[in-house]
Amino acid sequence: MRTVIFFLLAVFLVVLQTTVLQLGHGWLRAPDLVFILVSFIAYRFDWLRGLVLVFGCGWMMDVVAASSPGIFVFEYLLVFLVLSVLAKNSPVKESAYQVPLVGLAYFVIQVLIYGALTVFDVESLPSWSWGRLTRETVIVVAATIPGFALFNTLYEYLQQRRTVSRIIHRKSGNRFR
Repeated sequence: MRTVIFFLLAVFLVVLQTTVLQLGHGWLRAPDLVFILVSFIAYRFDWLRGLVLVFGCGWMMDVVAASSPGIFVFEYLLVFLVLSVLAKNSPVKESAYQVPLVGLAYFVIQVLIYGALTVFDVESLPSWSWGRLTRETVIVVAATIPGFALFNTLYEYLQQRRTVSRIIHRKSGNRFR
């Protein structure tokens, strides 16, 4: 159930990010909400469900907004794998590393994707600016804090609802056998 709800949330965020949030102009661009969701999925979901969700997010973004096919799928799968490995093997408390690691991952992935596009697809290269990249990274980090709070609230609600329904289901039945 959680997987379906988070997939629907991903669909909503893809639509929101590629339509409404693109209307803003100026230096304050909308944060990459799907990237933030992928990071949350890497921290909270198991490998199989996480990979399915992340692949779905990347595929939707590729269909809607990619200039180079497969770039979002590759980006999101790489982020998921790296963050999952780092989160599962870290002895440090979650809240101490999650948000800074999302910012670092965003920055490094953008540099790597630009480098790959330089080698493989010169025609679709966006203009490069360290200032723009730094600004976008700060915006993603700032949006990660309320984003993770909302995603975590939804995740815990769905987890608690599942536990309550199991308890209710176990109580029903024939007790006199």
